[in-house]
Amino acid sequence: LRLSVHVQRPVPEAFELFTSGFSRWWPVATHSVWQGKAVTCGIEPAVGGAVYEVNASGERLPWGHVVAWEPPRRLVLYWHPDRDAAEGQEVEVRFEPDGQGTRVALEHRDWQKLGRDAEKARQGYGMGWPGVLQQYVTAANA
Repeated sequence: LRLSVHVQRPVPEAFELFTSGFSRWWPVATHSVWQGKAVTCGIEPAVGGAVYEVNASGERLPWGHVVAWEPPRRLVLYWHPDRDAAEGQEVEVRFEPDGQGTRVALEHRDWQKLGRDAEKARQGYGMGWPGVLQQYVTAANA
């Protein structure tokens, strides 16, 4: 699954917002395991760093971890929200200069790890990622 968006920020700022500013734009109320009970989320900035959500009582739920951390150009996440880690996929995000801003390209791959649930999951993310990335664009262009 490949998508891209354009933001009106230089590459370093686009990367920083996507990673350190993750909780500022990710829609945890609708795109999280705990849904309305989730209050924030985050990405720890290093290879092996956690990707997670947090509920109102402070409990952390893992979504995955960082596989590649190459600021400001590239980030790869091992992604498994609400799934066993063995079923994780990779989500690669690249940040490339594009005119006065940045092209942010996302690739979500390794669907085969989900076995018979692969096509259903891919379709779900195919509907979900565009809206999530639009939240990022809105925050970046504000």
